[in-house]
Amino acid sequence: MIELVIARHQEDLAWTRHVPPTLTVTVYNKGAPLPSPAITLPNRGREAHTYLHHLVHRYDSLAPLTVFTQGKPFDHAPDLHQTLRAIATGALTVSDFKWLGFLVDTDDRRGRRLFVPWSKNPARAELPLDECYEQLFGQPSPAQFRFHGGAQFIVSAACVRRRPLEFYRRALALTVREPLAAHCLERIWDAVFGVTGVSEELMQGRATVYLKKIKAKGIPLP
Repeated sequence: MIELVIARHQEDLAWTRHVPPTLTVTVYNKGAPLPSPAITLPNRGREAHTYLHHLVHRYDSLAPLTVFTQGKPFDHAPDLHQTLRAIATGALTVSDFKWLGFLVDTDDRRGRRLFVPWSKNPARAELPLDECYEQLFGQPSPAQFRFHGGAQFIVSAACVRRRPLEFYRRALALTVREPLAAHCLERIWDAVFGVTGVSEELMQGRATVYLKKIKAKGIPLP
């Protein structure tokens, strides 16, 4: 079984009509009520809180493969429909973890490269990524992190369970007490699952890599 877990706030989920019928779709809703079935959560912690809620509460009953996305996934993963079809048919297999998205980027331990100058951060606050990392893993933070923007990925149940349930409970608690935790976790989801999601060979010394051409406007057709 493959499960698609969607962290929804106010987004239109009409796109889910094109999800392959063999996938189980679970929607966690933090916004206005939906006409379709959804699990209601308090509006806190952004998508990281939603993902970790699922991991904690479904730890012993996770699907063999889970796809985690936001309610509007296409800005960061314009090829999501193709990816879902590929895993549904077996054309794509994921043994542990796979980032979703076309842009691979790099940030430092205080978010000075990406988060501080971000247009949605007018206060130019630094990101406590180093502190969150050290709280989660009990060791000093690396100097930089490479990740696919958008906090969307596929992970296997076997990969999740390489860490104990208590680890995910601690991570979930972090999303409640630290307002910027979701932005920190966006950069380290691969580390959360104990894998290296971006290889040195891919980056070749570059800070940013575009994996494919994208449309300037609109959502790709399913």
